[in-house]
Amino acid sequence: MGIENYLMGILPPPGTYGQLFAGNYTANELRDNSGDRLGVSFDLRVTTLVPRFIWVTEQKVLGGDLGFHALLPLNDIRLNLNGQRDHKRGIGDAHLGPVVGFHHSDKLHTAVGVDFVVPTGSEYDRNDLVNLGNNYATIQAVYAVTYMDPVGLNADVRLMHEYNFENPDTDYKSGRELHADYALGWGLGNGWVVGVGGYVYKQISDDRQDGDRVSDNRGRAFAIGPSVQYSSPSGWALSGKWQNEAGVRNRADGDAFWLKLTVPL
Repeated sequence: MGIENYLMGILPPPGTYGQLFAGNYTANELRDNSGDRLGVSFDLRVTTLVPRFIWVTEQKVLGGDLGFHALLPLNDIRLNLNGQRDHKRGIGDAHLGPVVGFHHSDKLHTAVGVDFVVPTGSEYDRNDLVNLGNNYATIQAVYAVTYMDPVGLNADVRLMHEYNFENPDTDYKSGRELHADYALGWGLGNGWVVGVGGYVYKQISDDRQDGDRVSDNRGRAFAIGPSVQYSSPSGWALSGKWQNEAGVRNRADGDAFWLKLTVPL
């Protein structure tokens, strides 16, 4: 969550495009259902590279441009929990799906799509402290909006609803989730946009273990931090942001740094 930045709701013209996300997340606190810090020794670091391929076709759907995307995270995860250590490096869970983009004006753009998260993460073991993937599939509905002004307001939001399937190795099913990446900034007229960005997350249904409801375990979080982007006249764009988490429940509490590079292929 929070991986996206400016231009998240605009589908580019027909063609092929490459993106590369690079991120680093660190946390040394775990929060319970009341938001209190759990009394455990906890140190987590996740470093990831996420290559993404986008293909925008000439096909129209309901007046919008039809496109497809796929991404595959490359993760490095280190965890120290009460003196126990684990470290894994490799492929995470792939995301892929169709998207339809609409251009309402030169400044306002929207996109709607469905993402399928495939459990491609390697080396899953239910007894390990960390794993590179979730070991279950997820269907994610996506709606995104971009308002873009080179010399004024820039506002983006990407809304997502996730339905998670059961992990067959643990008989555990995570609840449905709502979350949104957002960015708000001001265009300086020379390709630069400066502002803030982050995400909002809330779990909206209970987890289930062996079919039984797990109470008082719904996660939530909010993150915000500075964000900046440069768009070149030749079509490539680079953005970066740092975000700090707050209001965390039933999750790790930390901060992240993200870079996002987009280039036409």
